Amino acid sequence: MPDNREPKFFYGYVVVLAAFFIVLLMFGTLYTFGVFFKPVSTEFDWTSAATSGAFALYMILHGALYIVTGRLNDRFGPRMVMTACGLFLGLGYLLMSQISAIWQLYLFYGVIIGIGMSGGFVPLVSTVSRWFVKRRGLMTGIVLAGIGMGTVIMPPVASWLISTYGWRTSYMMIGIIALVFIVLAAQFLRRDPGQMGQLPYGENGLPEKGLDLQARGFSVQEAIHTRQFWIVCATGFCSLFCIQAVMVHIVPHATELGISATIAANILAVIGGLSIAGRIIIGSVGDRIGNKPAVIFSLILLSVALLWLQLAKEVWMLYLFAAIFGFAYGGWVALISPIVAELFGLSSHGITLGIIAFGFTIGGAIGPVLAGSIFDITSSYYLAFLVCATMSVIGVILALLLTQLVGKEEKNDSKRSP
Repeated sequence: MPDNREPKFFYGYVVVLAAFFIVLLMFGTLYTFGVFFKPVSTEFDWTSAATSGAFALYMILHGALYIVTGRLNDRFGPRMVMTACGLFLGLGYLLMSQISAIWQLYLFYGVIIGIGMSGGFVPLVSTVSRWFVKRRGLMTGIVLAGIGMGTVIMPPVASWLISTYGWRTSYMMIGIIALVFIVLAAQFLRRDPGQMGQLPYGENGLPEKGLDLQARGFSVQEAIHTRQFWIVCATGFCSLFCIQAVMVHIVPHATELGISATIAANILAVIGGLSIAGRIIIGSVGDRIGNKPAVIFSLILLSVALLWLQLAKEVWMLYLFAAIFGFAYGGWVALISPIVAELFGLSSHGITLGIIAFGFTIGGAIGPVLAGSIFDITSSYYLAFLVCATMSVIGVILALLLTQLVGKEEKNDSKRSP
């Protein structure tokens, strides 16, 4: 039983720090795919669509496995889940250094790295939601700021490694770093405060508006029968379609404009850097004004950035795009777990978030492949990014339709749904 006395040190902050470090390594290494894209595809003479297909396979598989890792996290906690994922992720990058055929790219990146990355979002943010009642949005934003920090650090490092040692040795070095440090950091994770004899942060305080989570402890079956569940899924589908298309193709797009590979990698780093601010600032704003308006604001900014990309042909214009895009997408990602907790409670948060995130990743799989196919046909990314802008606007419209659930009344309605 948790001790009701105020602890001298709240272990939830250790969980946040460990989760931040794991996210930094996982997504930092993941978003080097755009940096490796041209060296690998050029050596083997693979088309943009064929090379992007491996990333699409990764997106679909790791998204589907979010359901599994969410359930495992609900039952066994994040330490076991993240240890296994760290082993798979490191192994995948080590094997990437040995590829010689397209099927190996799909197996090593799409499948093995996909399994490893299945722990990179749902188990970690679901765990943070269990540790914090107050400051949930802020703490989730801090953890997911690791994505931005990793994107700032790893793509330029990967670009330097490739130019110095070649892409094969670079993949090997990345694999060793991912395997060792993710597994070590995972040992500091704990599923919930009860395991440390503590209570969630803020549970003894006054209830926050809209956060009567125990009263709204939806089972996953009940959540699926609500309209809000499918609106959140559709909004995320549109958003991740745009985000992953940009994250995979912005570096190749920049080099097609005659920009050097180093500067192109720095554009990706700017996206990551501003996403840190977006996650923390917009995540905190969501705590204050509510998650729905914060989501709408993020998606409007995302749409503005993608429309600006149609005009961006110079380096400063691409940097401006990267700043707006990074801030917007960072804020949106930080709000996913809090809004799921707000709408459906915590009793099945991991698996509910996992299913919703799987819906997102289908969009994230389609976006890069479609963008690559459009480039193969037109020799330009402008039409591809226009499609992304359209999808982002659709996401704004869907978010406007999202309505707040009203506790047990909505839960009872869902039980009566067919």
